[in-house]
Amino acid sequence: MASLSSCFALPCKFKTLSLHASSPSSSSHSRIAANSLGFSGGLSCDVLLSGGRLSVSHGEKNPPRFSVVCEAAPQKRADSAAKRDRQAEKRRVYNKARKSEIRTRMKKVLEELDGLRKKSDAQAEDILQIEKLIAEAYSVIDKAVKVGTLHRNTGARRKSRLARRKKAVEIHHGWYTPAPAETA
Repeated sequence: MASLSSCFALPCKFKTLSLHASSPSSSSHSRIAANSLGFSGGLSCDVLLSGGRLSVSHGEKNPPRFSVVCEAAPQKRADSAAKRDRQAEKRRVYNKARKSEIRTRMKKVLEELDGLRKKSDAQAEDILQIEKLIAEAYSVIDKAVKVGTLHRNTGARRKSRLARRKKAVEIHHGWYTPAPAETA
């Protein structure tokens, strides 16, 4: 990097200078040395790159302007960062599966409740099968909250949504009558 500043004083006749790895198959961790790049009249630029690229280009506006673009290769990541990435990916897949199961179970309960609501000759015993589905959904939601996949308020909101919908169906068919609100 001895005379890198001399790259700014390139003559106008050079439009673009680019340094690339000699072979495209070289890894990003290989070191590439470009020594004494001759431009004119003994002008040289010593550049040491580590899998990156240096390009010097001439601007098209008057007066001539030069820009230097340096792209450095990313440094090797620490082992602890790579491990955290692996752990995060494992948790993401695990949480995704759990959330998918919660959505599926809630959807099944809500579809059964909608079907029961539309049924004109429904009996009170029909709700027992739906209560089993609700219990399974509650169990999955509680486990997700316990392991940290869902926030506890999110879990409570989803369980409440199922309970409210069940109660609405019971009220619709007359199997449940809410107590009148007491005024104080």
